[in-house]
Amino acid sequence: MNQQFRGVIPPVVTPLTADQKLDRESFTRSINRLIDAGVDGLFFLGSSGEVAFSTDERRREIIETAIAAVDHRVPVLVGCIDTETNRVIEHAKVAHELGADAIVATAPFYALGGLPEIERHFRLIHEAVDLPLFAYDIPVCVHVKLPGDLLIKLGLDGVLAGVKDSSNDDVAFRFLCDDNRKAGHPLTVLTGQEVVVDGAYMAGADGSVPGLGNVECTGYVRMWKAAEAGDWKTVREEQDKLAALMRIVTVTNGVSGFGAGVGAFKTAMALLGIFDTNQMPNPVAPLQGANVEAVDAVLRECGLTPVRTPEEVTLSTQ
Repeated sequence: MNQQFRGVIPPVVTPLTADQKLDRESFTRSINRLIDAGVDGLFFLGSSGEVAFSTDERRREIIETAIAAVDHRVPVLVGCIDTETNRVIEHAKVAHELGADAIVATAPFYALGGLPEIERHFRLIHEAVDLPLFAYDIPVCVHVKLPGDLLIKLGLDGVLAGVKDSSNDDVAFRFLCDDNRKAGHPLTVLTGQEVVVDGAYMAGADGSVPGLGNVECTGYVRMWKAAEAGDWKTVREEQDKLAALMRIVTVTNGVSGFGAGVGAFKTAMALLGIFDTNQMPNPVAPLQGANVEAVDAVLRECGLTPVRTPEEVTLSTQ
């Protein structure tokens, strides 16, 4: 197992200006805030980082800005996610060129194949790019659940360094952690969950990749340290607080999916003064009006004090 990639590794949200450009100032502010909170690494161009909404030019801009802001303080993982193998390899070579410490790839999608094609996909990426490779298990987006036995096999063969599990399948995750332990721990296993990270740690996860960490990361850092120390009472207490904060993604009306999830993260970050706007990538509209007020109310209930009003955030994209 590669010890370099354990602990709390948030999937960094990408801030945009009102006119849809990368907001470098807000991006750098957020990165510094996360590192100051004590994170163990940062994951750029994941789902929360708008990889699916980003052109090749925008992906390069995000990686360059991220690498410069991080400045070797923590490991950098970069999502290289695309429909088929050759496109993923192109993205991975750019990430390598720009200084990434590891790459993250899903199974191929759109031109769907079977497990032999998925296995070959990961092997070809590994052969083409000399960086640790993490498999990103996110069936809601790519329409396939990566089987645990295949992941263990690729780990034992040195193809995969680890797995970022966003399957929301707690049973399969538990089995993966158990099989990974029995196999000698060839994989670093990270949960992409926000509200059941405590259970993932008890199952044997090596860390977490929580999108909510963009809003409040100190609790995830405390939870990881408590889990490492075997202080499960503190783990539970920290998770309860973070689960309450995660309600920001459930209190909105008239939005769903990416607009509700990452939209709420961006809105909370704009209210807290981390981002200048809560702008979303086209065709997703930013949260406005009553939805911003609903996020604001959850922040206050959880002890986080916004520095901007809902009205100011709503106006920031207009």
